[in-house]
Amino acid sequence: MKKFINSTGSLLDESLLGFAKAHADIIKLNTTPRFIERKNPTTPPGKVALISGGGSGHEPLHIGFVGTGLLDAACPGQVFTSPTPDQMLAAAQSVESGGGVLFIVKNYAGDVMNFEMAAEMLDCPNATVLVSDDISLPKSHSIGRRGVAGTLIVEKIVGAAAEQGADLNTCKILGDKVNSLTASIGVALSSCTVPALGKPTFDLKNDEMEMGVGIHGERGHETLKLASASEIVELLAHKINEELKPREGQSVLLHVNGFGATPLMELYLIYDLAAQFWEKKGLTIARSLVGNYTTSLDMAGCSITLTLLDEELTHLWDAPVHSANLSWGR
Repeated sequence: MKKFINSTGSLLDESLLGFAKAHADIIKLNTTPRFIERKNPTTPPGKVALISGGGSGHEPLHIGFVGTGLLDAACPGQVFTSPTPDQMLAAAQSVESGGGVLFIVKNYAGDVMNFEMAAEMLDCPNATVLVSDDISLPKSHSIGRRGVAGTLIVEKIVGAAAEQGADLNTCKILGDKVNSLTASIGVALSSCTVPALGKPTFDLKNDEMEMGVGIHGERGHETLKLASASEIVELLAHKINEELKPREGQSVLLHVNGFGATPLMELYLIYDLAAQFWEKKGLTIARSLVGNYTTSLDMAGCSITLTLLDEELTHLWDAPVHSANLSWGR
């Protein structure tokens, strides 16, 4: 294993220190317990505070999305390990300003349990949006579907609404709506290497690919022979289309997300093929996002996310945002 690290035990803290220094104009770091929050809240008291988090290794999710028009705070756990309830509670108490707290939680058992504990301890109105956009798992799965790259879509749209003064109940309903209109699925060409483990979490032969992988190094639902980019996109896009069943003329947001080790050249190729797939079906690709946003350390691979848009969701997606890793409209 070759990594730029001093030790596996110090990696997260040292990385967070670097992140905080690099983006000191936007965020600040609380070290005990760990959380990132906005440096200068720009909204008046009464704004709903948005908080998310999860295991590290998915950067820029979630810490890179703390800022105006997005999250108020993010709680990073150790690599692929849920943050603790005390992190979430401290973050909520720091950023809550009278409008209550909305937790945006990826549907993983540890994240759900710890955020629930924090919510129970929090002495202010709060609600939770559970993100479950990963269609590689059936809806009947024991803990439901996982939250993956669609999490950013939820955070951005709800973040804009909160910035514009929407109340807690409105933000909760909106988050659930976005989640219901979003579907994602991913494919890996190689596994990731968790630093503490020191070796890939699973092995693939040079002529194999893994369909339906998770973002914590989990294997997918099927190992297939490596195919062309066109064939891969056809497989992924077909599954999403069967899930969402978009009507002809539907406006959509198309997000192609890299898992950390796939060059942008390849991600833009995937985007073009996916756009062609849905344009042939009569959909309008109204908005797009391509890049490494919900990663899995050094995994080679990508996911495709489609969100069905209406006028409200498009307006909120376009609203100004300023964070370390997502910024426009200032």
